[in-house]
Amino acid sequence: MKAYLKNTDGLTFIAKGESNHYLVLDTNPAVGGSDAASQPMELMLISLGGCTGMDVVSILKKKRVDFDSLEINVDAERATEHPKVFTKIDVEFVVRGDNIPAEAVERSIFLSATKYCPASAMLRKTAKIEYRYKILDKDGKEITSKLLDLGL
Repeated sequence: MKAYLKNTDGLTFIAKGESNHYLVLDTNPAVGGSDAASQPMELMLISLGGCTGMDVVSILKKKRVDFDSLEINVDAERATEHPKVFTKIDVEFVVRGDNIPAEAVERSIFLSATKYCPASAMLRKTAKIEYRYKILDKDGKEITSKLLDLGL
């Protein structure tokens, strides 16, 4: 895999991966950026959410679980000293629909976290990652929620 980045102004970069899609990166003005785009560490959390989310959706579809929506909230804590790596990450899946089997959601998250998602595997080297889920009915009423113990 390869990536190309070009500095355009201040700390703003235009980036492109092998898929040939462009992305803009920047940072906040306090450190010299212009706040024109996502910061690199934000993109790492977005990548984690996207990686594990794609796994979970794929697995739920293979299990023929019919859901209306899936949202992922990713929240992280960072070290106070440089390099300010992530030290703790919470990943919450919110699945909405009727008759969603909790066991299928748990199994899908487990497989993503322990087997399929390379972003999870890499970030786990520096951060404790906790996974949780909520199942909501079509009206938004909470059916169940659980913090998973994946043994990681």
